[in-house]
Amino acid sequence: MAIDTRSEAADRPSEKKKAKRTSPALFYRQVVAELRKVVWPSRRDLITYTTVVLIFVLIMVAIVFGFDALFTQGVVAVFGGS
Repeated sequence: MAIDTRSEAADRPSEKKKAKRTSPALFYRQVVAELRKVVWPSRRDLITYTTVVLIFVLIMVAIVFGFDALFTQGVVAVFGGS
């Protein structure tokens, strides 16, 4: 179910109204309310996600290192090295 959160003033660009500032206390209450809606991962999920990310990063590092080594050899072959 979608809820329309836009005000009527947002639909009329010709009207220029100054936005009200949110007080720090209201902002904090809104942040806490939103954080209560978050579905936090379990410890097992967190370990799984972390492992997948670390493996992916290691694979990407290996690929970049491989390309770097190939390009280095190519540049040395073309331009000569000392």
